[in-house]
Amino acid sequence: MAIITPTLLCETDDAYKETVERLHPFAQRVHIDLTDGEFAPTFTVGVNQIWWPQEWVVDIHAMVARPSQYVDALIQLKPNLIIFHSESSEDLTPIIAKVKQAGIKVGVALLRATVPSNVQSYIETVDHVLVFSGDLGHYGGTANLMQLEKVRLIRNIQPEVEVGWDGGANVENAFSLAQGGVDVINVGGAINKSADPEGTYKQLLSEINKHSVI
Repeated sequence: MAIITPTLLCETDDAYKETVERLHPFAQRVHIDLTDGEFAPTFTVGVNQIWWPQEWVVDIHAMVARPSQYVDALIQLKPNLIIFHSESSEDLTPIIAKVKQAGIKVGVALLRATVPSNVQSYIETVDHVLVFSGDLGHYGGTANLMQLEKVRLIRNIQPEVEVGWDGGANVENAFSLAQGGVDVINVGGAINKSADPEGTYKQLLSEINKHSVI
């Protein structure tokens, strides 16, 4: 069963606080983006500025070139899940082990050009694989549904792994993403830019829970 996870991508403390307040009435599990200005071209709030309501289940997506510089601080936050990019400039093997040893779930994200078999050793050891079809460091992007083929390829490597989607998810394509085998559909702009964020969230839930008509 797929779930909808609202995304927070904020460049200032004020914007972060406003986004938390906007999502708090309805969000349960959320996806917080962290960027370094290098791997992703923008700067979000830093690790020391990240906070959340205690009832939230939080996934942190670290779009950073050198995960080793962030992993200890991220572990201290005790999120549900920490996701690093397979394309970062470091070997993720010791970082994955460190996060797991801390009792926190760990994930790996794959950019559009990354073939799952090329990062098989990571996929075999993580709890979550994020199929990234977005625009690094920005809301929106295009949900290239051809990327759904990766879901099958990922599950050929590790059948039970949780698969997430990031980039361009909205009311029009949420059903297709859920039917394509995505477990966690991260939604940024469609919710945060909506005049009625909670209403859009409920629409998204309705889409992923409807039955296919053949």
